[in-house]
Amino acid sequence: MGISLNPASILSGQGIDVSSLVSQILSESSGQLTEWQSEQSTLQSQASDLTAINSALTNLATAVTALSDPLGALTAQAATSSNTGVLSATAQTSAVAGNYSIVVTNQASAGTVYTNDFAAGANASILPTGAGTGEIDLQIGTALPVPIQITAGSNDTLTTLANYINGQNLGVNASVITDANGSRLALVSRSTGTPGALAITGGNTNLTFNTPTGGQNAALTIDSIPYSSTTNTITGAIPGVTLNLVGSSPDAVQLSVGPDATQATTAINNFVSAYNQVVSDINQEFTFSTSTNSQGPLAGDASLRQLQSSLLNDATYSTSGNGGDVNLAALGINTNDDGTLTVDSSQLGSALASNPAAVQNFFQNSTQTGFANAFNSDLTNLTDPTQGLLNVDLAQNQAEQTDLSTSITNFQTQLTAQQTALTAQYAAVNASLQAYPLLLQEMTETLATLGTSGSTATTSSPTLTSGL
Repeated sequence: MGISLNPASILSGQGIDVSSLVSQILSESSGQLTEWQSEQSTLQSQASDLTAINSALTNLATAVTALSDPLGALTAQAATSSNTGVLSATAQTSAVAGNYSIVVTNQASAGTVYTNDFAAGANASILPTGAGTGEIDLQIGTALPVPIQITAGSNDTLTTLANYINGQNLGVNASVITDANGSRLALVSRSTGTPGALAITGGNTNLTFNTPTGGQNAALTIDSIPYSSTTNTITGAIPGVTLNLVGSSPDAVQLSVGPDATQATTAINNFVSAYNQVVSDINQEFTFSTSTNSQGPLAGDASLRQLQSSLLNDATYSTSGNGGDVNLAALGINTNDDGTLTVDSSQLGSALASNPAAVQNFFQNSTQTGFANAFNSDLTNLTDPTQGLLNVDLAQNQAEQTDLSTSITNFQTQLTAQQTALTAQYAAVNASLQAYPLLLQEMTETLATLGTSGSTATTSSPTLTSGL
């Protein structure tokens, strides 16, 4: 497309619009820049979608790893108590399924001892009148008594003595309790059971200690077998199970230990959700949009087609035997027309309840050939940081964007230089065009003067006649 100028406007002294003219000239040569910028925009859209799909693929790999983990959700055991107000429990993977009858007679308690009210107050000296020192002999558990030395002006009040005891790391917590009757010193063992039993074996102060309480072991029976514990958290009584005593009752608590269907269900649903996200993201790229009359930015990406094929193939995994749990559909995980999965919660729950070992064996087994084992192996390759399909695509995309950015920057630099040169050139032309009317007027006036002089000379010249 050529550039047109209006001669009448140019010769009238208005000149030319230098900026507009230069822009028109540059637009003729900036077509390549527009093409590159369009390519760059496409690459950026592709990179954004590749990154999103790659992130979803990583999440899927995490979900599949959870299903293939021999110490994960599918092998998890649960311990269920019939009365959590008395007893709760957790089970390790090593726990053996079974039912237990437990009676908690009493919990393990910490040893405590406190003084009578000290009417003089928390900040009065507890030493006898005239005494400069004193002592309280404290026994914890079966250890030898510990003499707590008291010095006048240093730790001879309830407040300062409590602070002093807490700073000695004796295994007790000291505090001062103040009420309407006065103040008391209270000592509470940091240990429960007999190791935390307290006793005051001697002393010479104005304090009177009450009889110590607590310091008892927990007492319970498991299937009528007595068991004693110094703490309320018990390991070892039932292999692989940790008991937490939170109360006591003469009534038996029924404890059931078995496969944790809740954890297994959650892990399977997490897998389905992550799988559907990847498949849906890929489908979106290949879906034709009537509003844009096009598919997604990655519609022509061969690697994405390869990834889609790999995922759909992994989802069709099938084995034989295994109690009938031979594929996803047998567990209630069905494939939809678009490749996504749907979970029939009732069917899955039934499979986990009736034969949890078969469900586990479908996903993972000792020969590493289960559904999750095989899928995990494929995903490890697909998400490899350097060789994974989408990571290779992203690296190539980034390289192309870098090259385009360099080309665009260089071309824009050239256009800027050309714009500067053209602006200077046409600014000079414009100055001449704007001066044209004045120059024309001066020339016209000069010519008019010359015309008048010539006419006078002709009139005054003599007339010549022929002598013939």
